[in-house]
Amino acid sequence: MFKNKLVLKTKTTGTALFAAVFLVLFSGQVSRAYNGPDAGLSADQKAPELQGVGIDEKLGKKIDFNTKFKDESGKEVTLGSYFDGKHPVIISPVYFACPGLCNFHLNGLTDALKAMDKEWTVGKKYKVLSVSFDSRETPDLAAHKKDTYIKLYGRPEAADSWHFLTGNETAVKAITSDLGFKFRWDEQSKEWAHASAAVVISPDGTISRYLPGIMFNPQDVKIALNEATAGKIGTFVDTLVLYCFKYDPKQSKFVLAAVQIMKLGGALAVLLMVLWLLPIYIRSRRAKSAGR
Repeated sequence: MFKNKLVLKTKTTGTALFAAVFLVLFSGQVSRAYNGPDAGLSADQKAPELQGVGIDEKLGKKIDFNTKFKDESGKEVTLGSYFDGKHPVIISPVYFACPGLCNFHLNGLTDALKAMDKEWTVGKKYKVLSVSFDSRETPDLAAHKKDTYIKLYGRPEAADSWHFLTGNETAVKAITSDLGFKFRWDEQSKEWAHASAAVVISPDGTISRYLPGIMFNPQDVKIALNEATAGKIGTFVDTLVLYCFKYDPKQSKFVLAAVQIMKLGGALAVLLMVLWLLPIYIRSRRAKSAGR
């Protein structure tokens, strides 16, 4: 029954398509709209389509490593088994039979990962987990979805580090609660209403950054991953970029930080002055020594 839904260009009803487009247009806003008491609209003021849907960002909180899922091969695994204490993990809560938003999200994430250089191939510096929040879905469906996206990614070696997980209702509730991911079943369209975000998790399981939406800047993904490890997985240039940029939640992207740029500029100016004065100082010392 899921065969046709695995195709990226899916035929949908007019109602389903409208709902998908609506959620796509507002996915970024939805993911930022429910971040606490200052979020804005109260529950009874939200559009019916968005009731019970959104993301409560839980930055700094840890996910439960003991939560059990099944990978695409049907093997039972714990979330902790994907963390080695050195490399971050990107978690994308999706559902594999989704006819719209989840495909757009996974397509956008895949495009961003493809645009990153080979040194940032999935598995070298980080892992990716696409986790289904529909407890009815099976490893067989996950395997088909994985095959689709590994081919789309074009780097088959990533298959060992990009996993598609399914779990029972207990597991789904645990991970979505940990991530602050809220969704609900829409009986009219027979689909899940949900927001969209890639969540960057640090090597120790701490939620480091949310990247909301369906389109991702490769540089933002790289900075977020480097940020999650305090600059330990990037090159010197990557670390320098991390220092110069800060995350702007209103724009949902990393932007140049004026203060850091000024500090860096000042440090470079001092360094250049030292390099310029050093030869003069050395010649002066030598002249004094020769005159003795």
